[in-house]
Amino acid sequence: MNKESKHQNRLADSQSPYLLQHAYNPVEWYPWGEEAFEKAKQENKPIFLSIGYSTCHWCHVMEHESFEDTTVAELMNQNFVNIKVDREEMPEVDHLYMSVCQAMTGRGGWPLTIVMTPEKEPFFAGTYFPKDGRGQRPGMLQLIPSLANAWSTKQGEIRESINKVQDYLIRINTSVPGGEWDETMIRDAFGQYASRFDPDYGGFGRAPKFPSPHNLILLTRYSKIYDDPTALKMVETTLHYMRLGGMFDQIGLGFHRYSTDKRWLLPHFEKMLYDQAMLSMAYLEAYHLTGNEDYANVAREIFTYVLRDMTDKDGGFYSAEDADSEGEEGTFYVWDEEELIEVLGEKNGKIMAKVYGFLEVGNFHDEATGQTTGKNIPYFQDNRAGLAKKFEMSHEELNEVIETSREKLFEIREKRIHPLKDDKVLTDWNGLMIAALALGGQILDEVEYTNAAEKAAEFIHKKLRDKNGRLMKRYRLGKAGLSPHLDDYSFMVWGLLNLYEGTFNVKYLSRAIELSEIMDEDFSDENGGFFIGSKDAEKLMVRAKDSYDSAIPSGNSVAVMNLFRLSKMTGDKKWTDLADKTLMAFTDQAKQSPTGFAHMLTGFMFDLKDPKELVIAANGYDEKVNELIRKIRGTYSPNKVVLFKDISDTKDIEKIAPWVAAHSIMDNKPTFYVCENFTCKRPTTNIKTVLNYISE
Repeated sequence: MNKESKHQNRLADSQSPYLLQHAYNPVEWYPWGEEAFEKAKQENKPIFLSIGYSTCHWCHVMEHESFEDTTVAELMNQNFVNIKVDREEMPEVDHLYMSVCQAMTGRGGWPLTIVMTPEKEPFFAGTYFPKDGRGQRPGMLQLIPSLANAWSTKQGEIRESINKVQDYLIRINTSVPGGEWDETMIRDAFGQYASRFDPDYGGFGRAPKFPSPHNLILLTRYSKIYDDPTALKMVETTLHYMRLGGMFDQIGLGFHRYSTDKRWLLPHFEKMLYDQAMLSMAYLEAYHLTGNEDYANVAREIFTYVLRDMTDKDGGFYSAEDADSEGEEGTFYVWDEEELIEVLGEKNGKIMAKVYGFLEVGNFHDEATGQTTGKNIPYFQDNRAGLAKKFEMSHEELNEVIETSREKLFEIREKRIHPLKDDKVLTDWNGLMIAALALGGQILDEVEYTNAAEKAAEFIHKKLRDKNGRLMKRYRLGKAGLSPHLDDYSFMVWGLLNLYEGTFNVKYLSRAIELSEIMDEDFSDENGGFFIGSKDAEKLMVRAKDSYDSAIPSGNSVAVMNLFRLSKMTGDKKWTDLADKTLMAFTDQAKQSPTGFAHMLTGFMFDLKDPKELVIAANGYDEKVNELIRKIRGTYSPNKVVLFKDISDTKDIEKIAPWVAAHSIMDNKPTFYVCENFTCKRPTTNIKTVLNYISE
């Protein structure tokens, strides 16, 4: 049913783009809330819970096939109270019921389908269901009567299933402090990466391949700290082929969600803000270590895309762009050779068709059927030198043709019907993007990126905090709302810490401390670690924790790194104690699956390998000081924190970090203090000496 019809359900008043997509379904959807649960209790009906997100392709498919179908809708309305949830707005609900789905079926994904009692107790779980059954997958027309019959006649079996699920949830979400972490866990993770690494195209495991940039960041730092070229080889191979493949938008820039094949050629097309943030940081780390300008350019390309297409006029960052347009996945992104010739001319059109790996039958395969579509997704073949020779061109001439052609194709593509943009501003994902841009500003010496990070941080500070200074989850169309989650705090603190080291504006360090204190107060478990929802959040079957890294690092993983950095910056041991307690809450899980804790291992490695504390004391921040800081930022030294002390105005920094009170300047020159493992080097005004200290 389309929006021109008069029918609309209770989702029409939502701020969520995902929920609004379903506002005109004939299904009588309710948002998550007491109205729905009370109705279910009064009518003694089970809840049909459907969880997804706005750019999810298979969510769109299920909506079209099932939720827009009047026959299916009638059955759903008769037998259930139906609830829609945007997983990006309610991650604790999504995490809990995804755990249920994985436990009951052995797999998960979105759309997530749960059937549960009015008391929120699940007894059925699955993902995508078509209208009619296909093979082993039942259709909604078969599923609904079966579930309705079970609700009426098999309450004993349902209760038994619920009890098993509840026992499982309690077990996996109950922290029992384990032993201390040790270096073997880092080595074990490396061994697992090495065993799963694809030496031909990079990445880990078989298709589909996900970028998982936190794995690459861990390996980059591992290669530096342990002087292991094998780790760096895994990183560089992966970064190289990801950029060449169709998973990177060769025309409009930025990365798609994942690759459906092992060569990174055929993408799942949605573009997520969090992928842009994490991947840019992975490329920046690799550039910082190797000096390979190709990696710096990829980070710049990602930032170009985000600042051009994903940034609100007030500075916040939008969440995502859809995979689908005009009712089909990938339509916006694919081409045929005739289009290239029409836009670029005969000569350059044929050149670019070869450069982009176009095939006469099309290189793009439908994800569901595997059949070629006659269309092509642009990707680079790894033989640019050979292509230049084939076309009797220099390497430079070919590169010029590629870039001018890309710009022309981009202009033409902009006239197509665009995929939906999910324009809600999420606090947690904005924190990641702030962290990435602030890091890019430092490593690439680009003030534009630092300015964008600062503008976004001010947006969050002004628009997404309540009267008590606590964060809110989502901003859209001038309105902020929804309860915050752990990721909102931990990811924003990450962004603020990077911003402090990128600007040395003490307010960012102060805000990072304030948010960390609220995080500790509202989300801490006395047994260690942090819950997804705050102490004031709605009560679910269990209060869940999320420790495993998935597409992005978990809130607990990021919190560990933040806390170790804060401790080194402030000199306050309470942050180290909290980080250690968090680590020990997940010792057993991390030993069983160390690669599932990549970012937490990165934080642990940071603390284990005696991070350095560098204080720069100077009489003001002038261009001479800035030039010295550029040299420091140009040295890859991931295990350090940097503070700046302006001796003409010491009150704010000494309040936050009292340990720098004695740090003064020598000979009226900027003076550097480097400490490590409770031992300090001799203060120096010699920048070469400092660079040697921090690169050891």
